[in-house]
Amino acid sequence: MSVFRNHARRQAAKAVRSFSTSQMPRPRRQIVGAVAVGGAFLCWANPELFWGSFAVVADNVAMPLVRLLEAEAAHDCAIRAASWGLVPRDVHPDPADLEMEVWGLKFSNPLGLAAGFDKHGEAVDALLGTGFGFVEIGTVTPLPQPGNPSPRMFRLEQDRAIINRYGFNSQGLAAVRKRLEARQHRPAPRGGLVGVNVGKNKLQEDAAADYSKGLRELGPYADYLVINVSSPNTPGLRNLQKRSAMADLIKASMVARDEVVRDADGRRAAAGKSAAPLPLLIKIAPDLTAEEKQDIAEVVMETKIDGLIVSNTTVSRPASLLSPHKGQTGGLSGAPLREMSTQAIRDMYALTRGTVPIVGVGGVATGEDVLEKLKAGASLVQMYSMLVYDGPGAPPRVKKGLLQALRREHFGSARSAVGADHRGQPWAPSPTPSS
Repeated sequence: MSVFRNHARRQAAKAVRSFSTSQMPRPRRQIVGAVAVGGAFLCWANPELFWGSFAVVADNVAMPLVRLLEAEAAHDCAIRAASWGLVPRDVHPDPADLEMEVWGLKFSNPLGLAAGFDKHGEAVDALLGTGFGFVEIGTVTPLPQPGNPSPRMFRLEQDRAIINRYGFNSQGLAAVRKRLEARQHRPAPRGGLVGVNVGKNKLQEDAAADYSKGLRELGPYADYLVINVSSPNTPGLRNLQKRSAMADLIKASMVARDEVVRDADGRRAAAGKSAAPLPLLIKIAPDLTAEEKQDIAEVVMETKIDGLIVSNTTVSRPASLLSPHKGQTGGLSGAPLREMSTQAIRDMYALTRGTVPIVGVGGVATGEDVLEKLKAGASLVQMYSMLVYDGPGAPPRVKKGLLQALRREHFGSARSAVGADHRGQPWAPSPTPSS
C-alpha cells in the first residue's frame, strides 16, 4: 500500500507541475482550453449551476487527488489554486438571519476562515468568495522565517484531525503588506472582512516590540487584529498567557493599535477602512487550568481588549485517537478539539460575564457545530482543519446546516443564539433581538 501511495503522490505531483507549466502536450492543452471556454460560457449563462458543479468537482474529485500529496504539499497546492481563483464561489447572498454585528462591524454570516490556512495573504478574495463572512490571515512575523523543519504537518485521517508544528513560518511583514496594499482598492467579495493575526520571530526576546511592529504595519489594511500568544510550536510563546506577561503585552499592543488609528499619513483611510479604533483580539490555548482561565478573564476585562479567540490547537492527545501519526509533536486540531474548544468558550464567556466578544474555533465541520459554539458564547465562529477533509465547497453547506439547526431549536437568528447555554444566570446578557 505504501508503494502505491508513494507512486500516486509522484504522479499527482507530476500532474500538478504539468498543469502549472507550458509543457502540457498540445492535445491536452486544446482539451483544457475547450473546457475553459465552455466553463466560462456556463458561468456567464448560469452562474449558480456552474459554481455548484465546480464545488462538487472540487470536493469529490480534486480534493481526493490533492490528498495523495504529503499534507504540507497539498496545502501549498490548495493555496496556489485559490490564488488563481480555482475554488468554488458561493453565488447565493447570505440571509439576514445569519448577519452578525460585532465591534460595530457587520458580518454577512458568522462563519470565518481561521488563521493558518492563508498564512501569507495570498488568496484572501478567492477565499472570501467561497462563502466565508470573514478571513483571518497569518500568523505573520516581522521578519521572514522558515519555521520548523519538514515534515511538520500530518493528517490524522481516521480521526479527521491534523497535527502541525509549523513554528510561525512566515514570509514577513513586507511581503504580506505588499499583497494587502494591492487589494485595498478592490471591493471585498460578498462584503467579507479581513483579520490579520500577528506573532513574534522565534529569536526575538522583546515580544512586545514584534507584536507592536506587526500591528502598526498591517493594521491599515485590516478590519480587526489578533495577537497570537498560544501557538504550541514557538518555544516559550505560551508563557505570554501568564497574567503579568499578558497584561503587559496587551497594553503595549493597544498603544500600537491606537497609533494605527491616528496614523497621520492616512493609510487606513486610503485602505477604505473606518476611522473607528481597530478591534484588537488575543488568541488563547485550550490547554489552560481553571486558575489560568480566571487570570486571563480578569486581564481581558481590566485592559478592555476587544475580544478573545478561543482556541488554538491543543498539545493534549485524547485516548480515542486512532491514526498512525497520533504521536507526532505539535498542535492537534480538527474533530478531536471540538468539545475541548467549546468548553473553553463556555468557560471564558461565563468568566467575562458575556461582556467580551468571543470568536470560537476548533473542530467545526457542520452547521450544528457552529450553533454549539454560538450557544456556548461565541459571537463568530471559524473553521480550518475540516476544510482538508470536506473541501472548499464546505462554507455554503455549513451555513445551510446552521440555518436548519437554528430553526430546529427555534432561534430566530444566529444573533439570538449567542450565549444561549448561559440563559437564566443572573449575570447573563439579554438575548439579542432577531431583527
